[in-house]
Amino acid sequence: MKQRVITAVIALALFLPLVIYGGIPLQLVIALMGIIAVYELFNMKNLELKSIEGVLAGLTTVFIILGPSQVLDFLPASVDTNSLYYLFIMIILILPVFSKNEYTFEDAAFPVLVSLYIGMGFKNFIVAREAGLSILIYALFVVWATDIGAYVLGRKFGSKKLAPHISPNKSIEGALGGIVSAVFISLLYLLFFPMSYSLTTMLFLTILFSVVSQLGDLVQSAYKRYYGVKDAGKILPGHGGILDRFDSLLFVFPLMHIFGVF
Repeated sequence: MKQRVITAVIALALFLPLVIYGGIPLQLVIALMGIIAVYELFNMKNLELKSIEGVLAGLTTVFIILGPSQVLDFLPASVDTNSLYYLFIMIILILPVFSKNEYTFEDAAFPVLVSLYIGMGFKNFIVAREAGLSILIYALFVVWATDIGAYVLGRKFGSKKLAPHISPNKSIEGALGGIVSAVFISLLYLLFFPMSYSLTTMLFLTILFSVVSQLGDLVQSAYKRYYGVKDAGKILPGHGGILDRFDSLLFVFPLMHIFGVF
């Protein structure tokens, strides 16, 4: 526990100033975190990031997060993220031709899905910050409140297992407690920092975001259980890897964008 607290304090002390400042420094850090997250997923599957598909997945993730023009400024304006991403898919799909089918279609699907999952999640983190610091903080509060509420109330009242085959310690009572906690914290926050929708609408959306936050966490738990690992990585002592800390946000930010919160 002591190690977790120390890591959390140091991480917040380093990360929060970047979040507040925004701009290129934050974008570069988020892109680096994206590469680390790709590495963590590849490592779980016992694949090398320095392989052809690993390098392509890492680069494509960065392109999705930052946008092609910011990474390669010589590219014409017609080359957007979608075009570059499809080029990546084409290259990956060509690999079985040169590997005599040792590299299969199923193998090709993994780096494609990884780059889209990580890239779009962190891309929307940056888009949220560009839309306004208050929006980004709202999202962080929803996820953190859900996490803390689910943990505290789950330990106190939890009896019915939520997904025992994936995460045995999570309970239905804890999940509901996380939602209530997120709504309560969001209500206090939105009274001072209103969003684009009415307060009532935002509270309904908060319930949705809280549910999706927990699903994002369960998705990562499912991956770790499938690959037989405890944590996605070791970069954050006591907390695991980047994916262990950002799994919920990778689901919440794209959904917030879809619903027009930013």
